[in-house]
Amino acid sequence: MPLHHAVLALLTRRPNHGYELKARFEEAIGPQWGGLNIGHLYQILERLVRDGYVSRSQVTQTDRPDKNLYTLTEAGEAELRSWATTAWVRVGGFRDELFLKLLGASALGPQALTTLIEAQRQTYLSELAGLARQRRAHADEPLVAVLIDAAIAHTKADLGLLDSAAQHLGPLAAAHGAQVQGEADEAGGRSGTGGSRAESA
Repeated sequence: MPLHHAVLALLTRRPNHGYELKARFEEAIGPQWGGLNIGHLYQILERLVRDGYVSRSQVTQTDRPDKNLYTLTEAGEAELRSWATTAWVRVGGFRDELFLKLLGASALGPQALTTLIEAQRQTYLSELAGLARQRRAHADEPLVAVLIDAAIAHTKADLGLLDSAAQHLGPLAAAHGAQVQGEADEAGGRSGTGGSRAESA
């Protein structure tokens, strides 16, 4: 994840120390991203200093231990500008666990597929309700509002995907279900025949 560049972006305003950066990141991004681990943040800062994108200086404090202050360098600003003005390209594909669940439910037959789709639909509707509340709460924070809007759009698209899954996977699930039932009937018939022979003997 490009957290390194997010840290560079935060440092464009003024130098900061680690805990200030953590607080500013979480305030700027909002609840959609989640908290930033302070240990991970210091690892990022170490790498940025090593790469020459950030400089580090010590600030003496009389009542507390000295603190490190991080400042964006010219090289860091150039790196940020290069990253922030180029388009993002998805490289990892769509590796959503839902697709694996659809595989499993389809293999079990129509009832399992319907159960999954309806349960997932209710989950998405609950998520949308929660996102709508967040959107109202963060209406005055532009970046947070944009991220929540993105989450709402993704969730609505996921709801549409469920309709597509029901349409396209329904026949497949029905075929699998019929095959499983046929094999079960055949196995039952064999065991029934065996039992009759044993009884007649």
